[in-house]
Parts: sequence; structure tokens; C-alpha cells
Amino acid sequence: MKRVNDFQKLVFDFFYLGLGCALLAFAITSILQPNGLITGGITGISIISGKLIGIKYTYLYYVLSVIVLTSAWILMGKREAGKIILLSIFFPMMLIFFDTMKFDFIENDMFLASIYYGIIGGAGCGLILKRGYSMGGTDTIAKILHHRVFPFISISQLLLGIDVVIIMISAFVYDRKVALYAILTQIVMMKAIDLVLFGFGSKNVKIEIISNRNDEVADYIMNTIGRGISTYEITGGYTNNTRQKIISICSPREVMLIKMYIAKVDPDAFVNVLPVISVWGKGIGFESLLEETNK
Repeated sequence: MKRVNDFQKLVFDFFYLGLGCALLAFAITSILQPNGLITGGITGISIISGKLIGIKYTYLYYVLSVIVLTSAWILMGKREAGKIILLSIFFPMMLIFFDTMKFDFIENDMFLASIYYGIIGGAGCGLILKRGYSMGGTDTIAKILHHRVFPFISISQLLLGIDVVIIMISAFVYDRKVALYAILTQIVMMKAIDLVLFGFGSKNVKIEIISNRNDEVADYIMNTIGRGISTYEITGGYTNNTRQKIISICSPREVMLIKMYIAKVDPDAFVNVLPVISVWGKGIGFESLLEETNK
């Protein structure tokens, strides 16, 4: 059974990675580069360097990917390098292939090209990240800098700093308009990645309840709504009294039913509702950890 699950996971991995790499390579070669646009990451470094030194950006991307992979292996160990080795070799090959095919998706409209690249490229990156893989680009460079040079700066801040530097350089190599569109592509791309990873909006919410009728509320949630609960002991800052907080994750419709019930039995209760991006685990409407890994 375990071998079957491992094989299924491998099949899904290759499917998602292949589709993700194809979408991203298509977006770079058919939308970004033909319209003279720039983005962050190794893609942006390759395109800018290619313009400055006259070498095709696809080959520069391959060289930079190998350099990042080698650096990760030497400085952070083979475990970290193992996360990026497949894409460091496979994606540049996909990039070179799509570049030779010359699909011109959209030309002479930098605004639309920025939007299309952000959506299609973001979808490709999202599919890759959804399987737990790394592109082996500036995110790996940021990790290396964090571990070896700037431990007092977070990886996300370093990654943002690298992309900002790339976009600033593009303003000098190209012009300020290109730099502005580069910011737009980054924003749209990040939104597209989030949508692929977590879906459209929140499908579940977390409800936190502090009530004088905890037993009745807990019984209603578990036996009428059919949701599990957790309870925590909390201390009020003003009264210094110890009470219990009930926490449950359910659908927005179920939250409204719980709210109406609490309004009947304890109008003075405190109820806090928070959107939940994604829930993995056993439960109605939740994504199974195993299925999420294998799909």
C-alpha cells in the first residue's frame, strides 16, 4: 500500500512540476521577454545580464541555476540542494525549449503583458510550490545569505531586498517604465501563487467562544453541528478570572448557526470569528493531509 501511495505521489509530482515549469517557461519566453519586461529572481538577473553582455538569457539562466545549486550544496548541505536539484536542471531545459518554439502570445502592450505574465507565471510557480519544491532561485540565495552572512535579517526581507535591487537595476538598464511594470508583474504573480496554493477566498473559518454556558455550546457544536472543538484555559486581564475558551473550525454557514444558538442561550458571550486560508486534516470539508500530498 505504501509503495502504491509513493508511486501515486511521484506521478502527481511529475505532472504538477511538468505543467508548472511549462506554464512558467511559456510566460517568460512568450510574454515577458518579447515585450521587454523584467521580473525579479534569476529570470530578471538573466535577462538584464543577457542585454549587458550579449549572451542569450536562457543559457545564462542555466549557468546561474547550476551556480546556485552548487552553492547550496557546499554552504547548506546536500539536503537543501536536494530540494532544488530537479528544477535547477529541468526548468532551464524547458526554458530553452520554449524559447526555440517562439510562441508570441501578446506583443506591443506592456500593461496586458504584465498582467498575463503575472497570472500564467504565478500559476506555474504555484503548482511547483504546491508540491513542496523550490525553484532554486533567489529564494535559495536569500537562505544562503541568511545562514552565512545576515542571520539577523529574515529570509523574506532578504528576498524582497534582492528583488528590489533587480528592479532598480532594470530602471537603469532599460527605463523607469519597465521598472514600474516589473513591480506590477511581481504583485500579480504573488496573488496568482496564493490563489493556486490556497484557493479563492476562505472556505473555512475559526470561531472562538467565551461563554458562561460552555457545556451547552460545546454540546451544540459537537452533536448538532457535527464539528470537533478544542478548549483552552484563559485568564482575563481585567478580572484576573480563569475561564475556558472554545475553538472550532467550520464553514461560514455553520458559524452563523452557532452564532444564532449562542445568541439564544448566552447573549453576553464573546465570539470571535477569523478566516482560515486552508485546513489539512480529518474533518468535514477539510483536505486530507495524504490527499493534499498525493494530488
